[in-house]
Amino acid sequence: MPLPLPVLPEGLDPAWLPPEAFRSLGSRRTLIRWSGRRGSAPLVETVHDEVADAVARFGGRVVRDPEPGDGIPYDLVLELTGASGDEGFVCGREDGTTTTVTASGQRGLLYGLFHVARLGEDAFRGEWAPEVLQPAVAVRMLDHWDNVAVHPVMGQVERGYAGGSLFWADGRARGELLGRVRAYGRLLAACGINAVAVNNVNVHEAEAHLLTDRIAEVAEISRALGRYGIRTHLSVTFAAPMVLGGLPSADPLDEAVQAWWAEATERVYKAIPGFGGYVVKADSEGQPGPFAYGRSHADGANMLAAALAPYNGTVHWRAFVYNHRQDWRDRATDRARAAYDHFVPLDGHFAPNVVLQVKHGPMDFQVREPVSPLIGAMPRTRLAVEVQATQEYTGQQRHVCWLGPMWSEVLRFRPEAGSSVGELAAHGGGLVAVSNVGDDPFWTGHPLAQANLYTFGRLAWQPGADPGRLLDEWIGLTFPDASQRLVDGLRAVLDGSWRTYEKYTAPLGVGWMVQPGHHYGPSVDGYEYSPWGTYHFADRDGIGVDRSVATGTGYAGQYAKPWAGVYESPDTCPDELLLFFHHVSYDHVLHSGKTVIQHIYDTHFEGVAEVERAREVWASLAGLMDPARHARVAERFEEQLRSAREWRDQINSYFLRKSGVGDAHGRPIY
Repeated sequence: MPLPLPVLPEGLDPAWLPPEAFRSLGSRRTLIRWSGRRGSAPLVETVHDEVADAVARFGGRVVRDPEPGDGIPYDLVLELTGASGDEGFVCGREDGTTTTVTASGQRGLLYGLFHVARLGEDAFRGEWAPEVLQPAVAVRMLDHWDNVAVHPVMGQVERGYAGGSLFWADGRARGELLGRVRAYGRLLAACGINAVAVNNVNVHEAEAHLLTDRIAEVAEISRALGRYGIRTHLSVTFAAPMVLGGLPSADPLDEAVQAWWAEATERVYKAIPGFGGYVVKADSEGQPGPFAYGRSHADGANMLAAALAPYNGTVHWRAFVYNHRQDWRDRATDRARAAYDHFVPLDGHFAPNVVLQVKHGPMDFQVREPVSPLIGAMPRTRLAVEVQATQEYTGQQRHVCWLGPMWSEVLRFRPEAGSSVGELAAHGGGLVAVSNVGDDPFWTGHPLAQANLYTFGRLAWQPGADPGRLLDEWIGLTFPDASQRLVDGLRAVLDGSWRTYEKYTAPLGVGWMVQPGHHYGPSVDGYEYSPWGTYHFADRDGIGVDRSVATGTGYAGQYAKPWAGVYESPDTCPDELLLFFHHVSYDHVLHSGKTVIQHIYDTHFEGVAEVERAREVWASLAGLMDPARHARVAERFEEQLRSAREWRDQINSYFLRKSGVGDAHGRPIY
């Protein structure tokens, strides 16, 4: 029996799918047709229910599978022409009177419906030839770092800044919120996301049991998300045969271990026939893995792949593997090198249904990093590129920081002559983001952080898309009746916010400088003497990490040409990455013409001034939107400004004291 359309609980923000977003569609006559009807088509039911809800609100009409020659002129025809799994669709308006969407797969029809909603009135104007719209990337996935039971350090959602979990509370599935889970699936489908991992990659004991005796809870969530074509994935512990099965080992070459995984996986697919597969964090930050048995990551991943292969399931094996017990005195060990050193020798050794999930940068989602050299270095292995929508190191959803431009830079980067990162992801294992969603009424804590989730979905659909156009899409859907003044104000607040955040935090790509543990707010030396490999090496003479081949860790040599040469020398290294690749003196002159120390001072003063201006712009928008939304953002701006000033003053004071060089403009530094 089909699940009903999700009804938003009172007080829950509709995000980019307010009823008004469907006004153009809902005020017209729509025909839904399924050619050659056979079997069941639950997503066609979803499409029908979406249109029926819209026409009930706005006075249109919906007809499904009419008798031939009914004589009714339709404004919109939505037609399913087959039973494939294809997600593309064709949209056109050849006769100037009827807009048509045809798809050979159910997901394609659903995406076509949301495309019409995005177009608004433009969907019903003029005459235009049919256009094929196909996602460039097959897997467009969110990883939720949600814990089933509240972790004593990381809480209900690890690195979550939007309240509790959508899926779990007090050690069990939140059955009372399944309507909201369906609403979440609806939002994701509307921006093109098609897969969700529902629990934390750091799998603790409670989460481990989701694989076996608690799989029914995952099935319930999967059913809710499946209403909108979202496939469910599960993070599992590599040690599951020991933790859950009582085996003495989790050795991937042990036949008993292999049999245990095969049986467990068979039970999973009986409970969830459309299950997507496993996400695994192994031999990383204390998580168990194949190294304990002298085996490789390929051995571990392939063992799970064999269990999943009969069901077309996939293993997402994370490449976030490094020494987290590093001696800070050791200048030769370089965390940035780790993923490349571990995995490149294994290229070609992974099974076809293994996807190596690689963070977009070599460290850990800093505000500025180079693209990981692992991307493009494993042509015989499927790679997925992982970004972070949750703002662990970019303001924790207390700061406005729209990440679309950063992600676009990453996806357009070409590791060598040939394919871009986005194209490599499309040809490989897809794009993945760590989710920024929780049970907060605004979904993402900061209402403007919704733009990050929407932008990720749309970039995953089309990695080469202009992020500015996607921001305009989000504004148009979220604020459907916005005045030009409101649109301009939203653009002004969001468009440059990533670079603003970069200006008042860690300079020139060096990263970190955050409070240890929770990672919010400045602490220049917070991780400087820690075992985490997160150093800036500032002294009285200079700052930065020497990662050159000639005199440093050799990390720059992991890149293909031309980037290895570009990054090798301070003379050719881009300014924004200088301190990531080189240790330079404070009086080193950047390509901009400024010295390093003056750049630090100037950008930190500029960043605070830009936050002050953005706060003023936001204040001027009062009365142009829902008061609760405006108030929430205004409240967050007060904290952002306080924090930005603290960043400015701590960073500038630290480097004044280190360098002994004052600000050329005589501004106060404490």
